[in-house]
Amino acid sequence: MTPRIETTSEKKLVGKRLSMSFANYKIGELWKNFIPRRKDITNNLTNDLISLAVYQPTHFADFKPTNEFERWATVEVSDFDNVPNEMETFVLTSGLYAVFDYKGLNTDNSIFQYILGTWLPNSNYVLDNRPHFEVLGDKYKNNDPTSEEEIWIPIKTK
Repeated sequence: MTPRIETTSEKKLVGKRLSMSFANYKIGELWKNFIPRRKDITNNLTNDLISLAVYQPTHFADFKPTNEFERWATVEVSDFDNVPNEMETFVLTSGLYAVFDYKGLNTDNSIFQYILGTWLPNSNYVLDNRPHFEVLGDKYKNNDPTSEEEIWIPIKTK
């Protein structure tokens, strides 16, 4: 699987966040809290959902399943003028990303093992310390093997 390399522009996001680890993965809880309130966000730019992860700089270099990180359930908005109660803002700065078009179950972690363990070490890039995210568009179907999403991995040249 070969990614496309893209530079994102800055994105304004609104949503909810939760601290978790891979050993104590609370993604379902996060999305169950966000989805019912999604309609309260009135200035979204698209219908896409953005699942964002903010890792500590040493998260992957010293990887343990118990390493804590922050996971966000968000949508992209035009501005922060109308942020619903109990939601927060996040500014995703512009930067270089490897974008993988993924089709399959969202519970299958082998795609991330491939990206970080095979593709990245054999590429001209290294992981950058910026948020990782997935764009869940119209073809995304939770827990469905025909689901499609984009996986955005922050990179910089070696």
